Amino acid sequence: MSLMKSKLALLGATALLLVGAVNAQGVDKAKNMKLEGYSDLQGRTAYQPTIQKQGDRWIAYVGHHGDNKLNPLNGKMEDNGTSIIDVTDVKHPKYLYHVPGDVGKAEQGGSQMVRVCSGATLPKADKSKFYMLRTFGNQAHEIWDVSTPENPTLLTTIAKGLNGTHKNFWECDTGIAYLVSGNPQWRTNRMTQIYDLSDPAKPVFIRDFGLVGQQPGSSGAVPVDLHGAISTGPKGNRVYFGYGTNGNGVIQIVDREKLLNGPKDPTPENLLYPEVSRTYMPTMNGAHTTFPLLGVEIPEFSKNLLGAKRDFIVVTNEAIQKECLEGRQMVWVVDATNEKHPFGVSNWGLPEKKEGYCSKGGRFGTHSSNENMTDVFYKKLMFITYFNAGVRALDVRDPFSPKEVGYFVPAMNKNTVVLETPASQRGKLPFTEASNRKVIQTNNVDVDERGYIYIVDRANTGMHILSVTGPARDIANWNAAVK
Repeated sequence: MSLMKSKLALLGATALLLVGAVNAQGVDKAKNMKLEGYSDLQGRTAYQPTIQKQGDRWIAYVGHHGDNKLNPLNGKMEDNGTSIIDVTDVKHPKYLYHVPGDVGKAEQGGSQMVRVCSGATLPKADKSKFYMLRTFGNQAHEIWDVSTPENPTLLTTIAKGLNGTHKNFWECDTGIAYLVSGNPQWRTNRMTQIYDLSDPAKPVFIRDFGLVGQQPGSSGAVPVDLHGAISTGPKGNRVYFGYGTNGNGVIQIVDREKLLNGPKDPTPENLLYPEVSRTYMPTMNGAHTTFPLLGVEIPEFSKNLLGAKRDFIVVTNEAIQKECLEGRQMVWVVDATNEKHPFGVSNWGLPEKKEGYCSKGGRFGTHSSNENMTDVFYKKLMFITYFNAGVRALDVRDPFSPKEVGYFVPAMNKNTVVLETPASQRGKLPFTEASNRKVIQTNNVDVDERGYIYIVDRANTGMHILSVTGPARDIANWNAAVK
């Protein structure tokens, strides 16, 4: 080998070592998942990541819980809002812009939820533009023009004067948006306001929706708050609503056409009209995320006359309390092949005793799953955030028996903080010194069409961009441009 070739080989090996060293800094432990890139998100506590292809670029939009942090891009202290990051080169994410949110800590402020649609898919939008739907604290929903991610501009405020917001869903092909809101006239801080945002500059209100007992003028006990919805659009004609987070969960399957075009006055009869079925979770568990897994072919049943292809809902609970001072929050799989009579067929949870997670600090238990139904992973792999246990990759090819095939647990860094115990909980539960321990808190996850996985941290640790490796990659049959 020539001297020049030797030097080039040495430089290449050194570069690989440097990349490996940088990546290793963000890893506590991992199996069949690899760290590809990282953004510190300006040290802000994070909730929802959403990834959008914009021309030749891939842009990540991250919604934040409330806090007040320095924005190094302009030297100003800003209330947490929405981070915009160029992730075209996942190994070198570039932080582009921070859109400030509402004043307040945790879920009282910030701008937790964010969705993005291309004007090319929205029926009445400017085809050259991109639009961001986001919450503004608990009081409003906004639309921003993010065609130039480095310079977003507020387009319109859809609804304001609300008592609550949370996990919205936006159909980019129709423009229909299911906004988690707290209409002051309703008896709950989280119900559904449905808008036609096919022309984002001109929102059109369709209706309010919720469980009977939440509507204005009703009496008696108020049903559990909505958490969020996932729609299959006009083709699937179903909307899957999840109510409750860590208790009294309700899974509601709704006929989308009846919901949008049926009678809209919120009478008990009209609220029940679009409902296909309702399933109640155990009282100690909620329905944070209700992810439809439809048309799954079950190899074991391939020779059966009936039931070889089935529909499921993957329900993920949210762990709320530190030190496991609640019911164990897990993943539940509901068979909804017969929509009128859904029933549970399996569950999955990470054993606590494996590493003494309940005493490790922070929350332990599930929180959310990915919601992007990209072909790379759909009906093959799902990714479940587990707070102090990072993110777990589940093989869901057989929903009757989900299996863990990988995990990634980020390492703490200089930005990681102790997750604050809400004042409303202090003195009411038997917390120990473990509740004051600093630990990562992997909060939410989503994926993009290239096959990258994005996890964000509630305890300020940042955003980690991951890929699957080994057997997990084989399950995905991943043909993405990841080498």
